[in-house]
Amino acid sequence: MKLTVKKAVLGIALCGFAGSALAQEAALEPPTSTRQFDIEVGIGGSLQSRYPGSDEYLFSPFPIFSVGRFYVPGLGQVLDGRRKNGIFFFPSLDFHGERKASDDKDLTGTRDVDWAFEAGLGAGYRTEHWRAFVEIRQGFNGHTGQVGQLGADAILYPTDKLEFNIGPRLGFGFGDYMDTYYGVTDAESAASGGRLRQYDPDSGFTSVGLAARASYSLNDKTRLHLAAGYDRLIGDAANSPIADVGSKDQFRISTGISYRFSFDLFD
Repeated sequence: MKLTVKKAVLGIALCGFAGSALAQEAALEPPTSTRQFDIEVGIGGSLQSRYPGSDEYLFSPFPIFSVGRFYVPGLGQVLDGRRKNGIFFFPSLDFHGERKASDDKDLTGTRDVDWAFEAGLGAGYRTEHWRAFVEIRQGFNGHTGQVGQLGADAILYPTDKLEFNIGPRLGFGFGDYMDTYYGVTDAESAASGGRLRQYDPDSGFTSVGLAARASYSLNDKTRLHLAAGYDRLIGDAANSPIADVGSKDQFRISTGISYRFSFDLFD
């Protein structure tokens, strides 16, 4: 397993968005504040596969940002994170590093794939002790397809200060996402000298896995977060000759710290 540090410019670009698993799921946790606005911000770092199907890993910084309560004059509390039951929404963002034919001799002949940013929305339903959700993202730059996942978590409270979530994940991909990361054109197959067979993947489920996250409250305002996950490529993604070059096992781990601000702006 190789460790690749992302170019600084990409790290800076990524920090412009709240795109990590920590940032997404922080929005699902109910704060205790009764103020009109309740906002959680922080910083973290993530280690994950360089690109889908890769056996190389990259580290990148990311911001943690979530809104627990939000007030609109005339409408009142349009978002109230104190409720532990009900429908929730959250931003779903992700990032993939570039893939070059020069990365591995077995990729010789394939086209280079630029870094890709994915942005979308997630939605689900939660109770105090479990939640289920779906998220979908649109790709930009490196690919222009759609990707997302289905998930469910058990929510446990080992202590008053510790919340622990764990559950299965099922990933899916459509269109240019599948062609970009798992497809091999006739021209690429010929340029590889026959090492890579021509392959045209269909849209569908791409991975199955497990994710876990723990959040520990240092005090009423500050929390520490640790998240980890494992995915195994399945279906047309696993059958791709590109997956044979890299790895069908994908791991990720992230950690961070956040601080919650609560305040009123309107009478």
